[in-house]
Amino acid sequence: MKESAYLINTARGGIVNEGALYQALKEEMIAGVALDVFSQEPPGSSPLLGLENVIATPHMASDTEEAIRRMDIVSAENVILVLRGEAPLSAVNVVGKLRR
Repeated sequence: MKESAYLINTARGGIVNEGALYQALKEEMIAGVALDVFSQEPPGSSPLLGLENVIATPHMASDTEEAIRRMDIVSAENVILVLRGEAPLSAVNVVGKLRR
């Protein structure tokens, strides 16, 4: 990454090596980072939290009116599908015989 780069991670904490990230930030190998997730939740005494070029949020990137409304709609749609005997949207572990 360029020295002017900012890393943004809202996916999963484990995909970023936090030790290497800390070094890169301390040595100004990258400009900064915005994290909504950490490898350990809550981050507790993560050394990243003490750096001025780190922005951290409390694992709530999806806490917007639009995201919550969409989650509500998808949840309701899934309930309706299952009650009809159909497979829910994006099912991970469908059990039994559901139509799709």
